[in-house]
Amino acid sequence: MSEVGLFARQVRYTNKTFWRNPASAFFTFVFPLLFLIIFTSLLGQGEVQIGGGVDQATYYVVAMATFGVISACYTNIAISIVFAREEGVLKRVRGTPLPASIYLVARVAHATLVGLLLVAITAAFGMIVYDAQIPTGADLGLFLISLLVGAGCFSAIGLAVSGMVPNADAGPPIVNAVMLPLLFLSGVFIPLGDDAPEWVQTFAAIFPVRHFFEATLDSFLGTGAFQWSDVLVMAIWMVAAIVVATRTFKWEARHRR
Repeated sequence: MSEVGLFARQVRYTNKTFWRNPASAFFTFVFPLLFLIIFTSLLGQGEVQIGGGVDQATYYVVAMATFGVISACYTNIAISIVFAREEGVLKRVRGTPLPASIYLVARVAHATLVGLLLVAITAAFGMIVYDAQIPTGADLGLFLISLLVGAGCFSAIGLAVSGMVPNADAGPPIVNAVMLPLLFLSGVFIPLGDDAPEWVQTFAAIFPVRHFFEATLDSFLGTGAFQWSDVLVMAIWMVAAIVVATRTFKWEARHRR
């Protein structure tokens, strides 16, 4: 079988295993919508002062779409890879004729597809319930570019972080501890105005979460404020994470008794 055929087959297999764990699949898709309802119910009355003012409900539609991609491409990949490694699955995969690169790329491709599906569901929900406007034309193209680069960036970070997690029990706490503070400090959960502490804005600007959110928000709103520098920062983080992953990724359990 050709490499393309192996890749397509592995994506199908990964997709089947994903949906055969209904509890995991259910919460993967429910969490962004649940948070969208909660945040809009508590904080959705008013405007966020961005580009002349943005309805807070629309703001949170984009924010939760961003959160969905991060959950699918970073959180799910990092945790599932750690569990597969500690259960010996990765070791057995490594012993098959399937090239390691195809296995990992297929995992990333599937996570990207799940992330895009989450964005579509969140955007459709926001359009129906909150009258959010869907981007079209050039803005839609910029939106998709931001999503794809962001998905690759956070998938690479997920693979890099998975190699640093010592065991399966430590997986969820470490993976979430890395990302949750950044989600708050980057304005995904709580809008950050110009009056936010300078150290918060400086700290958030270092990491890709803020740039991913700003790229998706600016392209979704079509305000003309889209900055290619945000995409560049995500690309730099993606390359750096790939380099780290090549050094930290493990195919066998870290601590096998």
